[in-house]
Amino acid sequence: MAHERIDLPQGTLDLLILKTLALEPQHGWAISERIQQISSNVLQVQQGSLYPALHRLERRGWIKAHWGVSDNSRPCQVL
Repeated sequence: MAHERIDLPQGTLDLLILKTLALEPQHGWAISERIQQISSNVLQVQQGSLYPALHRLERRGWIKAHWGVSDNSRPCQVL
């Protein structure tokens, strides 16, 4: 089954990220996975879209990031 690209209104990804982070701090990969889960696999956020959006939100002061440890004990940036 081929995946179709869905063009969402500007700002939708930012809102999805903020909604995901409202529940608990997470790292980028977990944010992407959560968005995919809550959309019943309709939305799959690629790294090329996710990380620029995270940096944009951080520059605006809407989120803050710090270094932490992932579930598999690896260093990661937590938002």
